[in-house]
Amino acid sequence: MTVLATPNQLQHPRLGLAISRKVARTAVARNRIKRVIRESYRHWQSRLGALDIVVLGRVGVAEQSKNNLHAALERLWIELDEKCAGSSSN
Repeated sequence: MTVLATPNQLQHPRLGLAISRKVARTAVARNRIKRVIRESYRHWQSRLGALDIVVLGRVGVAEQSKNNLHAALERLWIELDEKCAGSSSN
């Protein structure tokens, strides 16, 4: 997965998801991925700043287990939090 983020003018983060049919052929698989991403995002939402965040699915993500997806997303949220914490001092 890839996470893109840009600051917004709101007091809270927003989440966008882009999981295409190339990533997961069936709607059930796409919805499972989105459900896991939303669940992970809810846990991290309070720690993320005022950002517009887009999560892009990549080929192979549909074959990952829920635990693997959670672990990958946690690494992405931590990386995003660290990058944005360093840039908020400007």
